[in-house]
Amino acid sequence: MLVLGIETSCDETAAAVVEDGRIIRSNVVASQVDLHARFGGVVPELASRKHMERIFPVLDEALEQARVSYRELQGVAVTIGPGLMGALTVGVAAAKALAFSRGLPLVGVNHLLGHIYANFLEHGEIPLPALALVVSGAHSDLILMKEHASYQILGRTRDDAAGEAFDKVARAMGLGYPGGPAIDRLARAGDPYAIPLPRPFAEVDSLDFSFSGIKTAVLRVLHRNPSPDPSFLANLAASFQRVVVETLIEKTMRAARRVSPKAILLAGGVAANSLLREQMAEAVEKLGLPFYRPSPSLCTDNAAMIAACGYYQLRRGERAALTLGAYADLPIS
Repeated sequence: MLVLGIETSCDETAAAVVEDGRIIRSNVVASQVDLHARFGGVVPELASRKHMERIFPVLDEALEQARVSYRELQGVAVTIGPGLMGALTVGVAAAKALAFSRGLPLVGVNHLLGHIYANFLEHGEIPLPALALVVSGAHSDLILMKEHASYQILGRTRDDAAGEAFDKVARAMGLGYPGGPAIDRLARAGDPYAIPLPRPFAEVDSLDFSFSGIKTAVLRVLHRNPSPDPSFLANLAASFQRVVVETLIEKTMRAARRVSPKAILLAGGVAANSLLREQMAEAVEKLGLPFYRPSPSLCTDNAAMIAACGYYQLRRGERAALTLGAYADLPIS
């Protein structure tokens, strides 16, 4: 089954053709990073306008790279949330137009589930139930995937997500946008224990996350050091990254001991962080469980993961009406 995926939840205009939920025939992403970098973050109105300019050229390129025509497609999958409302609406409108004009079945995909399915693209079938840590700019969630249509939220962010904290700290340090890759690079030159920082939301029994406190702690350190030298900034980046990564891993291991999954997955934009990938693999190995993580290029927003998730929905017989809408806040069900 050839499924066309469309992703416009934030600042990436993306389209992909995926075969049978596994084989990436094309995966085109038009980034808006340069547009938003001058503002230190995504400007929703600008993102929406850029999606409108790019959506159909990106779709054409995805089909051209896949060497397929619209007649050969067997389904359309589109992100319907969560995300920026205006940005989502552009992708949903394009998907509905294509589904209607070509007579194709349509499904709406939850963006967070799409991130999980990036693992299925690269690793094939994964033993279930699986515990997934989904970490991105707006979300830090622990999700138990019982089967392909059954999910349970075990923990979620109460305020700033991990990716949001990376971006805000990077901006305060003068590292620009996006912040995650900048801090990851700078931290390699620093001492992760040089600057003491508090462990975020360290309640013993909770699986929820809170990264607003660690962000504030870093801002206070910077306020006390108004003219930091490069070595100080490297140490601060390394110390901040260590605390965030340790918190993510500790909560994931706590959840694993509670629910006894058959595998642990890492997903989302922050899953591209080198320290998180390395130390999570070490922690999961100690539990004796298989560990899956996408390649860094599939961690960030893309349409192949949406097509992969949509394939499983289509295979179950799911179909969306042409009244399908977009949702800025979309719970996992």
